[in-house]
Amino acid sequence: MKVSHLIEQRGGEVHTCGVNTGVAKAAGLLAERRIGALPVMEATRVVGVFSERDLLYCIASEGAAALDRTVGEVMTAPAVTIDPETNVLEALSLMTRRRIRHLPVVRNGGMVGLVSIGDLVKQRVELAEAEAQAMRNYIQTA
Repeated sequence: MKVSHLIEQRGGEVHTCGVNTGVAKAAGLLAERRIGALPVMEATRVVGVFSERDLLYCIASEGAAALDRTVGEVMTAPAVTIDPETNVLEALSLMTRRRIRHLPVVRNGGMVGLVSIGDLVKQRVELAEAEAQAMRNYIQTA
């Protein structure tokens, strides 16, 4: 299955922030929306990702002063992105290799979606369950 299909199925809004957004404001958005990351945009281009992990690292190293910085100063950059036609297994492999949990999906330089490792694992589990059920049905009718 392609990532584009997953995005179409899920739909929904992708929350983003800009490079000049304050860390405190971005942290508030993560908490309010109960999400793990925000793609960081410069006009229509994804330039980085600000995640819970980035927030944790900057607070651990700077304390409360980190909340006065901008997202552009602490984000993970450049952003690791994928094309909508990327296979789900390829995306999972990339996330495992790069040790990341969120991938902006980009087509022609513009972001068309965001997938998390949870989205991809959920799709794989559903596929495995469907295959197991098909096998049970086959065995019962054979």
